[in-house]
Amino acid sequence: MTMRVIIADDHPTVRAGVRLLLEGLQLHVAAEADSPDSLFLALDQAACDLLITDFSMPGGQEADGLALLQRIRSERPALPIVVLTMLGNVGVHGSILDSGVQGLVDKGAGTAEISFAIRAVEQGRSFVSASFKERLMQRRFSAGSGAAARLSPREIEVIRLFASGMTVSAIAQRLARSIKTVSGQKIDAMGKLGLQSDLDIYVYAREHGLAP
Repeated sequence: MTMRVIIADDHPTVRAGVRLLLEGLQLHVAAEADSPDSLFLALDQAACDLLITDFSMPGGQEADGLALLQRIRSERPALPIVVLTMLGNVGVHGSILDSGVQGLVDKGAGTAEISFAIRAVEQGRSFVSASFKERLMQRRFSAGSGAAARLSPREIEVIRLFASGMTVSAIAQRLARSIKTVSGQKIDAMGKLGLQSDLDIYVYAREHGLAP
């Protein structure tokens, strides 16, 4: 049976490129989504054997990032997931892999590595882009990843969303946590990173691959 694939990315050009690749591999595109909201709708309405999704898809009511992956894994534990991302932080990569995805692909590597990830999934294997694997092999959360290595996955997610321009209250709503909890995670992360202000968070996130 032809593999049925859902593509989720907020950039139309990326979706078009992935669709073209899938059609060249004789795979069926079951649905496309441009946000977490439309992705969950597609998952409810279209049968699929593989999800190829962007990691950062801001907007809408549903959370993106780790919260998105964790919900999908909870609701559909058997669905293979290949994640596309431009984020370069090894701590984020580790958290993505820990969520149980089968593939982690560097968007900057082009569509060729997506085909490698698909073939790996078909063969029951996992796939990580070469540009990410080298850093992960050195040691996940190694000293080379900087102070962000000491952040918990939840703290990383809060910093990532805050650096994307969201307020603490908006992050709390997005992640279904209390404002107090999110504020505490933000403060704890700032303490671990030695940051003094919100501006420091923006600068740090951009410099260390915690934001696109």
